[in-house]
Amino acid sequence: MNLTGLALLIVLCAAFFHASWNFIAKKACGGTTFVWLFNMVAAIVYIPVVIGEIWVSKAPLQSEYIIFMVGSAILHLGYFILLNRGYDTGDLSLVYPLARGTGPLLVTFAAVVFLGERPSLIALMGTLFIAVGVFLLLGNPIKYTPQKTSPAVLFAIVTGVFIASYTLWDKYAVSSIAVPPVLMYWGTTVGQAVLMVPYALKNREEVINQWRTKRLAIVGVAILCPLSYILVLTAMSFTPVSYVAPVREASILIGAIMGARFLNEGDTKLRIGAAIVILCGITSLALG
Repeated sequence: MNLTGLALLIVLCAAFFHASWNFIAKKACGGTTFVWLFNMVAAIVYIPVVIGEIWVSKAPLQSEYIIFMVGSAILHLGYFILLNRGYDTGDLSLVYPLARGTGPLLVTFAAVVFLGERPSLIALMGTLFIAVGVFLLLGNPIKYTPQKTSPAVLFAIVTGVFIASYTLWDKYAVSSIAVPPVLMYWGTTVGQAVLMVPYALKNREEVINQWRTKRLAIVGVAILCPLSYILVLTAMSFTPVSYVAPVREASILIGAIMGARFLNEGDTKLRIGAAIVILCGITSLALG
């Protein structure tokens, strides 16, 4: 099974939405409180979509769906918290590419070893191109020695591990267990919001303050974040994860451009070169 044109289009749209919500989150710099707020809003906003999904698909709700939703909620919560910690300590154009680049490499490896997927040689070369492009975006790797590694780099790498973990977990849920993608991510969002209620209650003043000052950013992320991942889950329901995971990293290019242009993070020429390498990788995956 190869990457179809439909799957490619779906994942590229998801990549644009993903980079957009990360840009908003980076500008907001709201931390853990911000994560809880946008999950709460998303859980409410997407209720009509979930009802529509259940009505149209008429898929029977199974108890094992809950298990996968809770597991996904825990993994996503770790991802969001670590990602925001990374944004607190580093640039969007550093944290975002490194986190997103680590994820698909681990996913492709795990998909081959544990899920039995066998991507073609061209597709594997595409994954390699994307990985090279990602690390080109980081600039000179020598400056990231253990003695000089910033907390942002460490947060980004661990975030990448969580990306790989929830991607494989959710791939199994939507393709093998047949959990509807919309229902899967909505349940994950609700799970995250519930898990964070004790934190929200303990930090009520911060919650109120962020809702007053960052409401637009919260709503923006609440809409774009689930939409992005629902599209990815939809693609994964009929496409091998070893193809979907690398292609969605086209968001790296978009995020790098946003960081360079709107956040004045520099290194524009280097990022254009890295973007060309990433696009070569995406083309290889599409052909493979």
